Amino acid sequence: MNTAIDLRFDHAELAARDRARIIHPFLPTAVEDRVVMVEGRGCRLTDAEGRSYLDATGGLWLAQIGHGRPEPAEAAARQMRQLEYFTSFWEFSNDRAIELADRLARVSPEGLDHVYFTSGGSEGNDAAIRMARLYHHRRGEPSRTWILGRRAGYHGVAYGGGTVTGLPMNHEGFGPGLPDVEHLTPPWPYREELYGGEDCTDFCVRELEETIERIGAENIAAFVGEPVMGVSGMIIPPEDYWPRIAEVLQRHGILLVLDEVVTAYGRIGSWFAADHFGVRPDIIVTAKGITSGYIPLGAVLVRGEVAEVLGKENGFPIGYTYNGHPVACAVALANLDLIEREDLLSAAVKTGGLLGDRLRELEELPVVGEVRQVGMMLGVELVSDRRSREPLLPLISPKLPDVIRRETGVIVRGGQHALVLSPPLVLSRDEALEIADALRSVLERVGPDGSISR
Repeated sequence: MNTAIDLRFDHAELAARDRARIIHPFLPTAVEDRVVMVEGRGCRLTDAEGRSYLDATGGLWLAQIGHGRPEPAEAAARQMRQLEYFTSFWEFSNDRAIELADRLARVSPEGLDHVYFTSGGSEGNDAAIRMARLYHHRRGEPSRTWILGRRAGYHGVAYGGGTVTGLPMNHEGFGPGLPDVEHLTPPWPYREELYGGEDCTDFCVRELEETIERIGAENIAAFVGEPVMGVSGMIIPPEDYWPRIAEVLQRHGILLVLDEVVTAYGRIGSWFAADHFGVRPDIIVTAKGITSGYIPLGAVLVRGEVAEVLGKENGFPIGYTYNGHPVACAVALANLDLIEREDLLSAAVKTGGLLGDRLRELEELPVVGEVRQVGMMLGVELVSDRRSREPLLPLISPKLPDVIRRETGVIVRGGQHALVLSPPLVLSRDEALEIADALRSVLERVGPDGSISR
């Protein structure tokens, strides 16, 4: 941290103003601490007190190209000088949105060649749910309103996607959610008790078939799921899960919506997780990595047959103010250029694999039940007993991610029963080893009750 930056920021003042003004997501009122970030370069962050951190979260799963890259900033400045904004409603469009839509169609799974722009993942999931219902309505099946999701799934915080989210904390106190939503069992092989001795995929497919029979295929619009369940602890399904689920849905005329807000744009080593898992959905929801967080943007990719129906009559009657924002699209194009030019898809596989291998060495520790990894998505399942697989819950008191950050300078995130990591795809080999060493230095001192010895 240089002297000029030290003189610019007064941490105590900034923290006090933050506490007085800003409502933070998921921050208990008793927590007074604030970490005020003021600079980022690559995988490193610096706070207002001059302390350095290694970002093993990628912000919120999105910093594909790392922090502080000049290319997106320059692209934004050029576009602002040329055209900062005009609506994309009705017949209006702009050249950057058209260019980005073409670019996405070229890299997306076959057939998903239509694009609906949003400002983020929550908007995208709401739009996808509306698309699914409207699609069936316009095809003469207005009774198809039910949306199938999964317990422990996460699909944003807007009304529709928030209801399909299968995490209790996202529902408590918010009143009734969207009607006609059913949550199914997630494909979580480590939690084998969920399946009563049955094969995980066999159980999930049977449950889906039984649910369709109970509700009636003629009443179900879509199944919405994350290819890899991120917030719940980087839960990776068996290889046969998605192809078999997709076959059942297709047979019953139910649309498959993949929530790839986290997994798209190289996070798991391919442009889209649909390609990785060998499945062809009807709709893919994306955001986050499309700009690496340099500006808000989302893109919903739609199969041609579905888009054709949505485009009939008066078109798709849902629009957001910032649909196809030209500055956001220009930044996305610069971001995708960097991902391609620096071959970050391969980097996610190579460096993610190295980090995964090092983290799997932690499975020798009593509190580590399993390490999961695909590309640059990693989860460390924590247990109080490896034999019973009883979850360890040290993420609240003491708050384990906070301890890791304070002691090592490495920022990780706590999931339901796991530590989750999603570093920038530009992570170096030495930084990967630094992350693994940081987790070991703390986890080897965690007891079965979640306490941390000195």
